[in-house]
Amino acid sequence: MINFPTTLDGLYINGQWSAGREHLRVINPATEALLTTVNGGDESAVNQAVAAATEAFKGWSKTTGAERAAILRNIANGVRNGREHLMKLQSSNNGKPQFEAGIDVDDVIATFEYYAELAEGLDAKLDSNVPLPSDDFSARLRREPCGVVGLIVPWNFPMVTTAWKLAPALAAGCSVVLEPSEVTPLPELELATIIAESGLPKGVFNLVCGTGLAVGAPLSADPRIAKVSFTGSNAVGVQVMQRAAETVKGVSLELGGKSSLLILEDADLDLAVELACGGGFFNAGQMCSATSRVLVADELADEFLIRLKARAEKIRVADPFDPEVEMGALVNQAQYQRVLGHIDRGLSAGAKLICGGNRPADLPRGYFLQPTIFTEVPLDSALWCEEIFGPVICVRSFASEAEAIALANDSQFGLVASVVTRNAETADRVANALQAGLVWLNAPQVIFPQTAWGGYKQSSIGRELGPWGLAAFQEIKHVIRAL
Repeated sequence: MINFPTTLDGLYINGQWSAGREHLRVINPATEALLTTVNGGDESAVNQAVAAATEAFKGWSKTTGAERAAILRNIANGVRNGREHLMKLQSSNNGKPQFEAGIDVDDVIATFEYYAELAEGLDAKLDSNVPLPSDDFSARLRREPCGVVGLIVPWNFPMVTTAWKLAPALAAGCSVVLEPSEVTPLPELELATIIAESGLPKGVFNLVCGTGLAVGAPLSADPRIAKVSFTGSNAVGVQVMQRAAETVKGVSLELGGKSSLLILEDADLDLAVELACGGGFFNAGQMCSATSRVLVADELADEFLIRLKARAEKIRVADPFDPEVEMGALVNQAQYQRVLGHIDRGLSAGAKLICGGNRPADLPRGYFLQPTIFTEVPLDSALWCEEIFGPVICVRSFASEAEAIALANDSQFGLVASVVTRNAETADRVANALQAGLVWLNAPQVIFPQTAWGGYKQSSIGRELGPWGLAAFQEIKHVIRAL
């Protein structure tokens, strides 16, 4: 375990650590104990951070892709060297098991390394010729960094969501002001320490811990910010977009999901059960990509539900440092009570509870919840329509492939989907019909830096990861010359 100091500085501005005026209590969700207090910032700190980033952008934007790539690799190596410590910070602050924390840290390393490769390729692609229909003119295309960017990240995947935004922003030549979640600042502060030792010029990366009202709101509205990239709830995303609109700045939003797992009539049931548990209970269900709506063919529904219930009841809910843990704690009391409220309202709406729904009997403290499964959930209930962000799965059967696709697409969200079938042609046909940004076929929720992340409808504006994540922090300039 880690012995934390009583207080931690929550501001990293222009290459210097300092304490802000806002005191953020950081709780261990598995024990409900106070870990430390982070002295975060307010509008004044945001103003200082944006000023530092604005000044630093003048030099950083003129560096070569190769120079930026070297620093990105330094960050990746720093994370790799601090892997074990970062894993402990993840579990202590977020409540996720150590094996999940390890996946997170490895994702961070892979993301910085990937964007280092893309940064190196920018030098050769800085200017490219554009074919024109006239011999009287020539044209060239330039991709330039968009400016100072504000990055606002959530609590469910500390460092991961940060890397998805920060690595491409730095690769593009942007300077950055980052606001981590006030709920899980500890892994982000350690990542900032690694970045501070990477050789990055001062002012290029700045961090301001704080609440959305104290930090996120003024960051989104600041006219010196060229773009805001936000990941979080739809309600807060709307507020970010409204504030950004006041100065007509660019916005990328990664928001909610209410995704489906489709188990077709020829599916491997053992695989389907494992994918259902992974999609619904990984990270205690606190994922925008959670496949919390499980659609299963009528022919398989009874047997599938028997197996799913048996598997869910065997999942070991425990302290994240328990070597046999399969699912950890929810992130804090507010989220814990929110999920319990959804369960209670689901029961009131007539849904049938198959298993779970309560605190495990052997865990009297901590924000722990049993894996929970419902059937007979009304299609208009919040349990079926809204993002729960907890370990809650709703199971419904379907009579045909067309009905399954219609049920999956009947949502205001369109982030991801999963399909289980032995027929490759069927898998492709269903994947093409689903309104989702990413579809897994007979696969767990693996994510690679090379593939885009984002969805349809109210799930996203823009895409992260892949070359699209880099393009999100670039402006396009064409230069036309008369010959």
